Amino acid sequence: MRDASIDLRVLPEQRDLFDHAANPMGKNRTDLVPEVARERAKARVADQVFFSVNENRLWLFTELLDAPQGANRGLERLMAVKPLWDTGKG
Repeated sequence: MRDASIDLRVLPEQRDLFDHAANPMGKNRTDLVPEVARERAKARVADQVFFSVNENRLWLFTELLDAPQGANRGLERLMAVKPLWDTGKG
């Protein structure tokens, strides 16, 4: 049983979006919002994890990060698609 509460004030559009996202999964916004927030928080914490490498590995890692990326046509097509929430159709 849940025994802690978090009260949120959101715009009606946000509430409707939460309901729209929860409905196909057979959930309600009370179930959806903590689940999604938890996953997002876990990802945020994972991004903050510190790791150490030796000098040679650091050099290789930096080289890989700095290397120019080739064209990715699939990604370019995907990024060109306007999301439903920006088109007014969702």
